[in-house]
Amino acid sequence: MTTPTQVMQGFDWKSGYASRRSPLFARNVVATSHPLAAQAGLRMLASGGNAVDAAVAAAACMTVLEPCSNGLGSDAFAIVWDGQRLQGLDAAGVAPAAWTRAQFGDAAKAPPKRGWSSVTVPGAVSSWVALSERYGKLPFGDLMQPAIEIAERGYAVPVIVQRKWQLAAGIGELVGQPGFAETFLPHGRSPAVGERFCMPGAARSLKLIAETRGEAFYRGEIAAALAAFSKATGGQLTAADLAAHQPQWVDTISQAYAGHQLHELPPSGQGIAALIALGLLKHHDLRGLGADSVVAQHLQIEAMKLAFADTYRFVADPLAMELTAAELLDPAYLAERASLIDPRKAQDFGHGNPVRGGTIYLSAADESGMMVSFIQSNFMGFGSGLVLPGYGVSLQNRGHGFSLDPAHPNCVAPGKKPFHTIIPAMLMRDGQAQMSFGVMGGHMQPQGHLQTLVRMLDFHQHPQAACDAPRWRFNEGLSIDVEPEMPAATVQGLRALGHQIGDMHEPSLDLGAGQFIWRLGEPAVEGYVAASDPRRDGAAVGF
Repeated sequence: MTTPTQVMQGFDWKSGYASRRSPLFARNVVATSHPLAAQAGLRMLASGGNAVDAAVAAAACMTVLEPCSNGLGSDAFAIVWDGQRLQGLDAAGVAPAAWTRAQFGDAAKAPPKRGWSSVTVPGAVSSWVALSERYGKLPFGDLMQPAIEIAERGYAVPVIVQRKWQLAAGIGELVGQPGFAETFLPHGRSPAVGERFCMPGAARSLKLIAETRGEAFYRGEIAAALAAFSKATGGQLTAADLAAHQPQWVDTISQAYAGHQLHELPPSGQGIAALIALGLLKHHDLRGLGADSVVAQHLQIEAMKLAFADTYRFVADPLAMELTAAELLDPAYLAERASLIDPRKAQDFGHGNPVRGGTIYLSAADESGMMVSFIQSNFMGFGSGLVLPGYGVSLQNRGHGFSLDPAHPNCVAPGKKPFHTIIPAMLMRDGQAQMSFGVMGGHMQPQGHLQTLVRMLDFHQHPQAACDAPRWRFNEGLSIDVEPEMPAATVQGLRALGHQIGDMHEPSLDLGAGQFIWRLGEPAVEGYVAASDPRRDGAAVGF
């Protein structure tokens, strides 16, 4: 007998047409890269919860729904506007206490991408608990219930997630890691589009997390299992490393632009790159240019290059940085750097001298005015590839973000945080939260922040239009990628300026995807307008 799944496989899931989305208007909104996670968040709001409750419930669901981007062993960051004050949360973990530079060998430039030598202490679960304790209205256990149900009953794997899953299944160094194949390749292969996938181990862990408010993960049953698994399979992560983890509440850093202020989290994340780029663009008038014009795109690309040059050279764990964020954002220094941009040609920039002698993002907002910008990630797809047997905890590979150059502030050391790519953002205006937003995709994230904000603030495109618009991505040197939808005349013009443009075969996997919630006025009256990115299986829902 033919099963429903077999019938579904008769479809060509790669065919289709460019679709146009309309933005969502509502007083209570959740926007994520999976509809079931968005619905879980909305369920919390409908039950009397607030935007933080919605964000935590959706984040827990995403560890099951998009395991090729995040999991229970991920890291996470958030920015929360509670109606009065903006507050950042850094839940990133540190390198195990046993790690040293010497263990990676003299020839290596960075820790490996997979295995235990890429795993730092996972912080995502601690972020859920911290957010719930400070801001939540509903019992923490209630927030875990939708994720538990999805993990137990399973879900039909969507198109874009399946593509990423299938690509990962061909990576030998990933598939060979302990616990990976039995968890994510249950039939010896990646799931097909529409095929049901269950995570009973994750359901078990989520129940323990719910019952103990996260204590099981860091100081209880799951922690003990993780430590034993690490010891048995050659890792250095210990029970003491897990028990010592604490998320940190931090102040944001910001940059004024076009009558607004963009707020990002401070290092060791790369959010400062978006702030630097905006600070550079303030010295170039974009508003008289077309949104898709060659010059407008060129100026943004060059500003992003300059921003990355300083970010990659100076950003690290704040305790190890040679410079402060304030020095990197100094207006006089940015004016000097902005003068290096030539509107007539592309350049390969080095870093300056300020001192003279795979990820998921989600957003939620409620009618009380609370807005949450939340991001959690493994780093590279399925992360380290390690999965705790029986518990479904897939571990990130954030340790690969360290440098092994002893002279670099980001050089690996015990108890140190690596350079992070994941960055939630919040846009402010006149002392009030205006938009909660973020873009996924490694070093594409600050580039996505820059491009979408310029479209909204300089060219007055609404959030869904700015979200849908074709993007570019700077790689290194003069190399950039552009999406196929970018106007041909713009692409030709950029090439004429010296930009080296490659081909984009899977834009949905490479150019990031974002979620945006913009406040229209009084939240309880006018509400919000929300946009969700079609580059993933995103959805914005509300009431």
